Amino acid sequence: MTLLRSSLRRRAVDARELMDDPACDPELLARTYEQFRVVNSLVSGWRGTYRDRIRPLLSPVLPSTLLDIGCGGGDIARALAHWAAADGLQLQVTAIDPDARALDFAARTPNPDGVRFLLAESSELVDAAQRFDFVVSNHVLHHLTPEQLADLQVDSELLCRGLALHSDIRRSPVAYAAFSVGTLPFFRRSFIRDDGLTSIRRSYTTAELRVAARRGWSVEAQPPYRNLLSYAASSAARTGGAETDA
Repeated sequence: MTLLRSSLRRRAVDARELMDDPACDPELLARTYEQFRVVNSLVSGWRGTYRDRIRPLLSPVLPSTLLDIGCGGGDIARALAHWAAADGLQLQVTAIDPDARALDFAARTPNPDGVRFLLAESSELVDAAQRFDFVVSNHVLHHLTPEQLADLQVDSELLCRGLALHSDIRRSPVAYAAFSVGTLPFFRRSFIRDDGLTSIRRSYTTAELRVAARRGWSVEAQPPYRNLLSYAASSAARTGGAETDA
């Protein structure tokens, strides 16, 4: 554990995930997108984030809009849309990713709650003057350079009229060891285990992410071994209630 702790002292910014290789095996990539739904349901914490941060701001009558940046195979976007529909609340979800392979997988996956998938980057939606009540991402932050992380926050501020929530892994020797052991018997014939360990090595500690956060953003540690980078653009988002006209 001492050696592992030493190796995780700093972000492995030069490490690359196998699935990011344009020439990676398409069958393994598709299986990875498919298995993300299982992994994220266990460790991403979005069910609680939806319950505590998003659901209180939704209405059964007035539609709200949500943008998922870097959606990958789309499992988080579809989950958010499904939870809102199951609660009888109005939420229109748009999910974007710059990787056509991710969008191809998303297009082949059942989508009963009508998530809209687009091949795009957040900057393109900024240029198109798009606005959303919520802007979210899952497991995107650790992929970014410091400049790209700053750009994502700026884009989120411009795109968001309510609440931005960017959730990511929190680097920790315990998280690395637990993921390494816990995934060893599973997720064969995919990139889940190798890329998951690389993701942990590339991810931020809570203190590091607080340094990288722009003014007006907050960072909190969440279980299990996660960070939530958030920004409240409106008073309703800050107080967790629906905004009303005076």
